[in-house]
Amino acid sequence: MPSTDGLGGASDLSRAPRRKSSFFLVLAAGLLLFAAVIALSFIILRPTTLRIAVGPSGSDDQQLIQTMAQTFVRDGDAVRLAVVTTPGPVDSIAALAAGRADLAVARTDEEMPEGTMSVAIIRKNFLVLWAPTGAARGTARKDGKSKVKAIGDLVGRKVGVVGRTQVNVTLFRVILKESGVDPGKVTVAQFGADQISEMVRDTSVDAFMMVAPLDSKLTIDAILSTARQRGEPTFLPIDVSEAIAARHPLYESEEIPGSAFTSSPARPDDTVETVGVNHLIVAPKSLSETTVAALARQIFTAKPSLAREIPGAAKIEKPDTDKDAALPAHPGAAAFIDGTERTFMDKYSDYIWGAVLLLSLLGSVTAAVRHYIKRDERRLNTLHREKLVAAISQVRKIDTFEELDAMQCVADEILRETLQCYDDGAIEEADLAAYNLVLGQFHHAVADRRVALGGTPVNMSRMRAS
Repeated sequence: MPSTDGLGGASDLSRAPRRKSSFFLVLAAGLLLFAAVIALSFIILRPTTLRIAVGPSGSDDQQLIQTMAQTFVRDGDAVRLAVVTTPGPVDSIAALAAGRADLAVARTDEEMPEGTMSVAIIRKNFLVLWAPTGAARGTARKDGKSKVKAIGDLVGRKVGVVGRTQVNVTLFRVILKESGVDPGKVTVAQFGADQISEMVRDTSVDAFMMVAPLDSKLTIDAILSTARQRGEPTFLPIDVSEAIAARHPLYESEEIPGSAFTSSPARPDDTVETVGVNHLIVAPKSLSETTVAALARQIFTAKPSLAREIPGAAKIEKPDTDKDAALPAHPGAAAFIDGTERTFMDKYSDYIWGAVLLLSLLGSVTAAVRHYIKRDERRLNTLHREKLVAAISQVRKIDTFEELDAMQCVADEILRETLQCYDDGAIEEADLAAYNLVLGQFHHAVADRRVALGGTPVNMSRMRAS
């Protein structure tokens, strides 16, 4: 009598792998997706900190930048500032050039590293040139008359220049040369900002020069000291300021308004033509345009609140966006000023598409892993189908209803296993359709054999439903 071993025993089927890994794969994929979204959000939303070199310690520039940094933190802005205090602007530029800072505060006419561009003008400096009308008190000179009334009168004389760096001396020599005066015929003596009283009392000095904001306390104190020590100051106009600005783009033609320093008496008593030079925040062109645009927006947004804490912040201005400017605006700052900043999609499309590609790759890897893990179940399903095909011919040789019922039970168990494999994703719908075709032929063979044995055909629709 034929055996039902062709389909295998029910105990063999119970030992078939029944992995429940789909849930864990989906969970792992979900966790990876969540981690990717969190990482992307962290990259996009975390603040960017820029190191800014400024000095000297305690100066107006240093206080302004420190207050600006605190304001950005308080407002939760995307760009933060870490203040790097230096001895002065020259050292700030050196820190920028050496990579110890991302930004620096310096004058336009400082020697900048290649590719340095402007982000924001924090103030405008005016050159003030004046001469006393008399000698210092306690000296023998009693003429009480100013010997210097114009740039040309400086020939053969000595001029005290406030500032230890070379930039002010360079600017003074440019003025002399453009005014038709040989710089070699004018003696220059440099004094520190803490030596102004000494400079004013020095009777060998015939005129004084400073480069600073109009409301600079140092400038006002120097002029008042001159008036007290050596008589009312005479302010020397720079009549060639426009020519200087045209030939030397680092400088600008400016005017000192009447009573800019004192009002009673008026000093100066009328407008005085002079030269100006900007003091600004600079950055290398290589610094991210998006970051600089955000920084520029923050600076000008915070300007009103900064001005309430530090009045000098009201002088902050936007840099020149002309590409031909001596120190043009950084592309990021220019984009903010011109209103051409990139949209969110422009900024982050690369990240978004990267995330999409990452998720696509993750899906492919997950599918490949699932396919590998389910390989045993696919082989088992193929074996089941082959056994059913072989069983069709065996059915025709069975002589008892008991054997048919046993074989039918085993076929039902195989169906259950096959459906479980399909639910787990181990086999595709096409595999299930092929199996269903074989199973239908098996049921037809069983029904035909029952009839041949003198029995009643099994309800085919019921068997298919099982």
